[in-house]
Amino acid sequence: MVKQNRVLNFKYIFSFENGLKKEFNVKINLEDLSVVLDSDTRFPDWAMYKNFRCPHCPGSRKDEEFCPVAVNLDNIIRFFSNFPSYDRVHLVIETNERTYAKETSLQDGVSSLIGILMPTSGCTVMGRLKPMVRFHLPFSTLEETQYRVMSMYLLAQYFRMKEGKKPDWEMIDLSNMYEEIKILNQNVCKRIADLEAKDTSINSVVVLNNFAEYVTFNLDDQNLDELESLFTGF
Repeated sequence: MVKQNRVLNFKYIFSFENGLKKEFNVKINLEDLSVVLDSDTRFPDWAMYKNFRCPHCPGSRKDEEFCPVAVNLDNIIRFFSNFPSYDRVHLVIETNERTYAKETSLQDGVSSLIGILMPTSGCTVMGRLKPMVRFHLPFSTLEETQYRVMSMYLLAQYFRMKEGKKPDWEMIDLSNMYEEIKILNQNVCKRIADLEAKDTSINSVVVLNNFAEYVTFNLDDQNLDELESLFTGF
């Protein structure tokens, strides 16, 4: 049992134009930034590694074991299976510190929710994004996400330096990290394509992949002039 004061809470409340309302409550253990599974969490056969394994999944996994990303996406995929991604919703997100609200497309709202679950699921590839979850920014733009990702990464390099490890100030490994994340996103899209009648969950992952594409594109092209201009005071 995780102590309540050591839990990061996210409540996503989707209100549809037809009056339907759906809540998703996500609890993150602040000790290790891992998602706290509900007692009734399903472990469906399709989530086994033999059915869902990514081509670059690290370590040895038994086919009968379950992919943590798949397990944590199961209830989202099942609920939104029959909803088109372009449906409009009023989304309220309640966190420990504040509440966010926006009229948005269903795919953007679900994308924000998936963006919490994937890094905290226990997946090694996605796990490096856990600091982003601790300071999650719902409805963030491409530019805001790029700033947060690079700030997170460079702070990580500072901590590496303090520990006597070699820091990556050129952010070379950040591009490599996001290339691995893009492979994972593409695999997730392929796997859930057979599970959905419509396209909400798939397009929600595509939205996340667009963020990854944006960050790696700007890194590879050294296209950081707009960000650099913000720091003339330093």
